[in-house]
Order: sequence, then structure tokens, then C-alpha cells
Amino acid sequence: MNAQIEEEIRTYILENILFIKGKYPYADSTSLLGEGIIDSMNVLELVTFTENQYGIEVEDADITPDHFDSVEKLAQYIRQSLSQAKSSPKKNDGKQGFSPALGEIRP
Repeated sequence: MNAQIEEEIRTYILENILFIKGKYPYADSTSLLGEGIIDSMNVLELVTFTENQYGIEVEDADITPDHFDSVEKLAQYIRQSLSQAKSSPKKNDGKQGFSPALGEIRP
């Protein structure tokens, strides 16, 4: 999954934000906001893409240019988040009973 994340981000931006076909026209390090490639609404689209594609819950505090201003930065954020998720134990909220969202009974 070395360059796969960058390719998925580029493809998403091409198809869903730039609405063009072909090769991604920018370097992975290009500032998406600084160059006017995306705006604040597009950042929210990238947040939704990140959450849906990688199963990452993006916290409000993480929605910054440090994480979403380039393909390179977003890929780094995704890798870091996936790595943290693997190394963190699953949270148990201590609630028991039926979970309608999960459709199951909790032990």
C-alpha cells in the first residue's frame, strides 16, 4: 500500500473535485488550498472520502492544512491514522444491551 493511497487520493480529486479525465496534473506536494485547486467545501469532501474509504474518524481538530493541504500530507495523515488504529485497543463504552446501530445485543 506504499503509493496506493496517493493514487486513490489523486483519482478522487480528479473525478470528484476537478471533474477531469487523464493524469493528475499536480505534484503530490502541491498546496491544494494555496494554489486554489480546492476550497473549504472540497476539504469537507476530502474528509468524507477519508472516512468512507479508510474507515478513519476524522476529528474536527484534525481538519487542518497540516493534514489536508496536499496529496502528500493527506496520505501521511491517513497512514498515521491507520497505524494508530491498529495499535490502539478497541474502546469498550461499558454499555450493555441492544445496539440498534449495530443490530446486535452487546454482552
